Amino acid sequence: MSKTRPRIGAHVPTTGGMAKRSIAYAVEVKAEAIQVFASNPRGWAMPEANPVADDAFASKAAELDIATYVHAPFLINLGSPTVGTYENSLASTAYSLRRGKEIGARGVVIHTGSAVDVNHVANAWKQIHEGMMPILNALPDDSPTLLLEPTAGQGQSLVKRLEDLTHYLEALEYHPKVGICLDTCHVFAAGHDISVKGGMTQTLDLLVSIAGADRIQLIHANDSMDVCGALKDRHQNIGDGKIGVDPFKELLSHPAIATAPLILETPGQEPEHGREVALLKKLRG
Repeated sequence: MSKTRPRIGAHVPTTGGMAKRSIAYAVEVKAEAIQVFASNPRGWAMPEANPVADDAFASKAAELDIATYVHAPFLINLGSPTVGTYENSLASTAYSLRRGKEIGARGVVIHTGSAVDVNHVANAWKQIHEGMMPILNALPDDSPTLLLEPTAGQGQSLVKRLEDLTHYLEALEYHPKVGICLDTCHVFAAGHDISVKGGMTQTLDLLVSIAGADRIQLIHANDSMDVCGALKDRHQNIGDGKIGVDPFKELLSHPAIATAPLILETPGQEPEHGREVALLKKLRG
């Protein structure tokens, strides 16, 4: 892959084994990058690694030149006022980073989460700093990057709009192992109108001014079932939602994402994702 063209791929299933099912899915849809769950995305379980299976997956991905990313469990909320949730979130984040390294992943995605209670916001930033800095500082140089994914802005989201990422980066002391994963559906739901001409460029320019281009390391390429500002996280296939196709062409031409892969998290499986990968490659030119 050229270093100046963003890779294009999809989130792939792991049932049946990453070395077999995940790689076969990637090959079928012609993905240049993939995202996997390394554990149950809706639970706290942290199963033991299988080094043989991990090596087989990493070797096949490397052989096929497929860049790999891990999505950590959805339950993670580092800003939670509930002690149990906070402690499990720290443990799950550390586990996901370790699993990412074991399978050769470049990055591990976590949602930026919520303070839940408006009165807990200040404490949320404090506990994120106190809990995460030891984890980040202990990461080896060859560890994957922790990628912060802003959510759709609902409730007491810690990152309601992209501007709020400044607080998160400050809490993590702008650590070099921290990057950004931008979800197009989420940012649209949060009120950044990327559907209008120039809107995607303006939004990416804003993100660069907040985090720097080097921290933009992954894009979740999703259309939206709902209108801009709806605060609803409902993904739709590219071109079938309220964002439309043209903004993705604008996205693919932005210099800040030249090395940030696009990962589909849209409805469907191989047939749908194969068509969408082909569409995004065509838009990439």
